[in-house]
Amino acid sequence: MNPVSAATAALSAFLLPAAVAAQAATVVPSALPGSADHAVAQRLEATSLSGSIQVDGKLDEAAWAALPAFTQFTQFEPANGTAATQRTEVRVAFDASALYIGARMYDSLGSAGVRTRLGRRDDSLEGNLSGDYVQFVFDTFHDHTGRTMFTVNPSGVKGDAGQAAPDADPAWDPVWDLSTSIDSLGWTAELRIPFSQLRYPADAAQTWGIQVWRFVERLNETDMLAHWRQDDQGGPRLFAHLDGIRPPERRLALELLPYALARADRLQSVAAGHPFTNGRERSWRVGGDVKALLSSSVTVDATFNPDFGQVEVDPAVVNLTAFETFFPEKRPFFVEGSGLFSFGGMSCMFCTGGQSLSLFYSRRIGRQPQGSLESDPAFEDRPESTTILGAAKLTARTPSGLQLGILNATTSSERARGVTAAGERFSQEIEPLTNYLVARVKRNSPDGNLQLGAAGTSVYRRFTGDNPGLEELLPVHAEAAGADLNYSWGQRKYSLMGSLALSQVNGDTAAMLRLQRASSRYFQRPDRGNGSNRLLSDAFDPGLNTLRGAAAYARVAKESGLWLWETQVDLRTPGFEVNDAAFLTRADYTRVSANLARAQTKPGRTFRRWDILAGGSQQANFDGDVTDREFHLWLGRITPNTWMNTGFLIFRPERLDDRATRGGAVVRQPSSWMAALNIQSDGRQPIVGSLGLNGGRSADGGYDLNTELELQLKPTAAVSLSLGPSWSRGRTQAQYVRAFTDPAASSFFGRRAIFAAIDQRELSLETRLSATFSPTLSLELFAQPFVAAGDYDAFKEYVRPRSTSTRTFAPAQIAEVRDEQGRVQQYLIDADGDPATAGLRIDNPDFNTRSLRGNAVLRWEYRPGSTLFLVWQQQRSGDVLRGDFELGRDAAAIFRNRPDNIFVVKASYWLGL
Repeated sequence: MNPVSAATAALSAFLLPAAVAAQAATVVPSALPGSADHAVAQRLEATSLSGSIQVDGKLDEAAWAALPAFTQFTQFEPANGTAATQRTEVRVAFDASALYIGARMYDSLGSAGVRTRLGRRDDSLEGNLSGDYVQFVFDTFHDHTGRTMFTVNPSGVKGDAGQAAPDADPAWDPVWDLSTSIDSLGWTAELRIPFSQLRYPADAAQTWGIQVWRFVERLNETDMLAHWRQDDQGGPRLFAHLDGIRPPERRLALELLPYALARADRLQSVAAGHPFTNGRERSWRVGGDVKALLSSSVTVDATFNPDFGQVEVDPAVVNLTAFETFFPEKRPFFVEGSGLFSFGGMSCMFCTGGQSLSLFYSRRIGRQPQGSLESDPAFEDRPESTTILGAAKLTARTPSGLQLGILNATTSSERARGVTAAGERFSQEIEPLTNYLVARVKRNSPDGNLQLGAAGTSVYRRFTGDNPGLEELLPVHAEAAGADLNYSWGQRKYSLMGSLALSQVNGDTAAMLRLQRASSRYFQRPDRGNGSNRLLSDAFDPGLNTLRGAAAYARVAKESGLWLWETQVDLRTPGFEVNDAAFLTRADYTRVSANLARAQTKPGRTFRRWDILAGGSQQANFDGDVTDREFHLWLGRITPNTWMNTGFLIFRPERLDDRATRGGAVVRQPSSWMAALNIQSDGRQPIVGSLGLNGGRSADGGYDLNTELELQLKPTAAVSLSLGPSWSRGRTQAQYVRAFTDPAASSFFGRRAIFAAIDQRELSLETRLSATFSPTLSLELFAQPFVAAGDYDAFKEYVRPRSTSTRTFAPAQIAEVRDEQGRVQQYLIDADGDPATAGLRIDNPDFNTRSLRGNAVLRWEYRPGSTLFLVWQQQRSGDVLRGDFELGRDAAAIFRNRPDNIFVVKASYWLGL
């Protein structure tokens, strides 16, 4: 997702919660209908079962008839606060082992009014695929922060998330029973949730918070058991109270999840005569997970010889910046419970710059080996990822509001094998034995309005010593620690969030020199005003063996009401470095921003809701150079038929750029503007579309145009097809190419940076097909053909530091070096115009990249908690040295690339002891 799309999505989710919550089941809480301040919550009673219940979706047992029903539902939307148009009855009971929920969703049209879809667990209950659903949300510790969610639709599809605060964890997949039924009155749902799958206090008699949501798709109506206004922040503090729950005293319990996996690789991209592989390999492995429930609120998860492969592939991208590309975590072990380990999140109504103050990015664990063989081998065999020997995490939560999480993982030393041109074989370590430790603690106040927390991470590496280059690349130690707070007041109308962190990295002086020269800070900039390396690192020093830094973030905001505002500050000192355990693209900055927004939540003739926002931001490095400044305007509207329209305009005046020359002197970027428009149709329809258009232009003539289209086709209740073509075209007038040491470049301190204009075009098509045969059996297909081309011309350099002026080299200053086929391989540039000095030799930077990434996943939950996966992944990729783009030629070339195929069969078996 490009920055424009990311900003739009973030703002739409923040300022347009009504439609998003209604269709995505993103829930907030409640209290008495009509209560202006929600001071008194509804009190409901859970009843001990007086007879047996068979979970068949019928609700015809006498035990259900004897229980009181919760029926006081009001509308969240469209007519907020009015009575629900369709009656809903919910009954809650328990016995010595489980919690039972029986719900009847009446429909005035009977079975004809019920809309439903089949889908995979969790996925089908999000966004545009849900149909009708009912969702039960519990605050089991009644500390006004936690959410544990169970969502069901009429087809019996499950959704669950929970056991974390403040946000429910969507990766949590407990073992519970569900049955549903559609009849002449509407539909029913019957749930049995074992207490062993829930976390709660040790009290004999307990009160939980509860919220129930119902979505009626044909009416586009969302109903709630406990009411709050659309412009209210809501939260578990406003849930109804569920009294009388008496769960069993928790004793030690174990859950085992052993697995077996077989894999076959058919890699046709392997070069002929490769001494280590012919591209046809088979492997197998066994391992397992253990979950120990030490008490009702303390859990230990461990994994042995884990399979940490991800089923879903990452999208193809072309990155011409100096910064790393971020990909989200998709591996279940790390996704589950990740909310507890999150630290220092960033919240904004609208922002296109800055970054979250994170201390942990789990994809660092098991990453691709970072080292390389010392000599340049003719053939090389290296592992595609680092083996995770084992991982464990402990999570605990107490009634007093204390939450604790500890995660530890160890990855093995990895070696690569090589063959020299003379035929000599050798091997070296390319990733050392590494231990990762993450600790997190949070404490919530009884009313849930204050949360204090602390976090720490530690990475330790042990090298074998047979590859000196590896010790010169990676630190030995990397530690970070921080504290954060979230405070709300005025019925959570106002909020304050803040975080502070310190980092320290130790290692070989060469490894520290690499970090000093990294794109996140560029300590070596010749015009940089160096500080000191006492408490915090701020000076370039080739002999440095420790790098220290600090980071901070603070935000004050008005979160609810018709008028909203926020102001925030975000900073990273130059020496802040956490990339061994987290994700950091930039240090050495202070960014301030402010936004003012107005919302209209009372529906009108042409809208259900509209929002408007205006604001701005400014960023400067620690030398005081203003490196970013922007002013923006955003508008959004939801139409009466639930179409969503958003658009924004951004203007950036001239600003300095301390990254453009990649470690050279500061230059200036021209002023620019950007505009975007996004349209999304009614997600309830069998054909759903969204269109995103954005573009911009800079004062030097550069431009950028992007189009993103997504079509979701739902021909049946069990099949959905998503097509997402995207096209971008742009011209950047000063794209960095390469830098050279050149004493003649005196104004740039003896370093000459070469730039060029680039015409870039990119086309991709993300395609997803989902077919669901039952709530436990599904097939998903994904494919992404991708083509990108970049054509460089007009080689140039900046005339002077801190200026937008550039000088394009004359044709007489550029000589082309061609191969036997006449293709340009290199350029020889006489930058100073002096025939007596050597020219600068640059490889032709033009590129044309084609790839196809895809997979097919058959998932069968053949018994509760036990799953069989059949997976096929294919990747084709290739590059040619040309910068032009021709759709027919390049699309055909994708399939001329030799494919790599991977086949995986994995089976797991859940045991509850």
